[in-house]
Amino acid sequence: MIHCGKKHICIVVTCVLCTSFLICSWKNPQLQNNITRKIFPQATTASPAGEFSRGKQAQNVLTALKDNKTFIISPYFDDRESKVTRVIGIVHHEDVKQLYCWFCCQPDGQIYVSKAKIDVHSDRFGFPYGATDIVCLEPENCDPTHIAIHQSPRGNIDQLPRFEIKNRKAETLSVDFTVCISAMFGNYNNVLQFIQSVEMYKILGVQKVVIYKNNCSHLMEKVLKFYMEEGTVEIIPWPINSHLNVSSRWHFMQDGTHIGYYGQITALNDCIYRNMQRSKFVVLNDADEIILPLKHPDWKTMMKSLQEENPGTGVFLFENHVFPKTISTHMFNISSWNTVPGVNILQHVHREPDRKDVINPRKMIVDPQKVIQTSVHSVLRAYGKSVKVPMDVALVYHCRVPLQGNLPRESLIRDTTLWRYNSSLIMNVNKVLNQTIL
Repeated sequence: MIHCGKKHICIVVTCVLCTSFLICSWKNPQLQNNITRKIFPQATTASPAGEFSRGKQAQNVLTALKDNKTFIISPYFDDRESKVTRVIGIVHHEDVKQLYCWFCCQPDGQIYVSKAKIDVHSDRFGFPYGATDIVCLEPENCDPTHIAIHQSPRGNIDQLPRFEIKNRKAETLSVDFTVCISAMFGNYNNVLQFIQSVEMYKILGVQKVVIYKNNCSHLMEKVLKFYMEEGTVEIIPWPINSHLNVSSRWHFMQDGTHIGYYGQITALNDCIYRNMQRSKFVVLNDADEIILPLKHPDWKTMMKSLQEENPGTGVFLFENHVFPKTISTHMFNISSWNTVPGVNILQHVHREPDRKDVINPRKMIVDPQKVIQTSVHSVLRAYGKSVKVPMDVALVYHCRVPLQGNLPRESLIRDTTLWRYNSSLIMNVNKVLNQTIL
């Protein structure tokens, strides 16, 4: 244990306790140096640390450590198995071998250093960088509010960026459904479909939409500003391409890129932990996807029924179906919408049939408190079961470029489930357009 009060010189000394914690508390400097050298022969005493609060508070959602191969998103307190701080990050799966967690316990200002467990998620899809949990076992009798991550158990803590540990205090769930969208990139300008999707989410019972935004058009910025002021949308800046060579594909193409699909998997994991204590359910889908219930009017009644039928389940998977934007109907050709860039989903109600020997991907509604790690189409680790929701209960309406572009129109399946909501949807979309664009 290293004391970092105002009147003390902090000398970082490392010792192993229970194979995890490096806790040093000697007051005799000479004894301290001798013990340090016996445990780590290559170690020397570090520079004075000062108070932990004097460390540099991380200002960005993505923070690069000095090795430039470790990127910290945010730490979250997690006591579901043991008392740990789980740091959501991105690391190079081969080059990052060792990291240390620096805790400062308040109010006494003692620093504890523990060796981190580096858990690179299995769904890396061949890219050298992947979503990673940096798991830090917390000391007993300490409720740290901040943490620093460093490549060494020694150093000057004043020089390390420090991160606030979220989810430290238990909160009452404030919303039923939060949609996580990651990531918005490529100067995104599908304005009409985005507004329609958000308004459909609200009709179905969503109170919050979290967007990890890399970039978008000026017109889209106006729409996001409206939704932020309304309280529906929360924007998480996501400048991942400032640090890594990102790919717009999900799998590695040997093209020199570092991470797939703008770090989508990392953002999804962060979104789950970010909303773990404030949302009953978290919905993981893209902005051009809507989970449409077929037997229920909204998500709340649907999820109540699904939970009653599947006790102990924390992950519900919904089958994705493509409604090609190249096939349209003349219904709902609203003239005022024609000047707005983007797709009018009400005109696209023909879905592609299932492909032989191809499994349709799924998107999810999860209980965030039961998820440990997630990928895009399934969870990697969770408490409880995962259930595939039958298609007659709900499906994912996905309006996009076709996957089976050569199919004639008569081979598609006409599915007008979306039209059940047309009256409310048109009225709500018009309100937004009148206040933002028209």
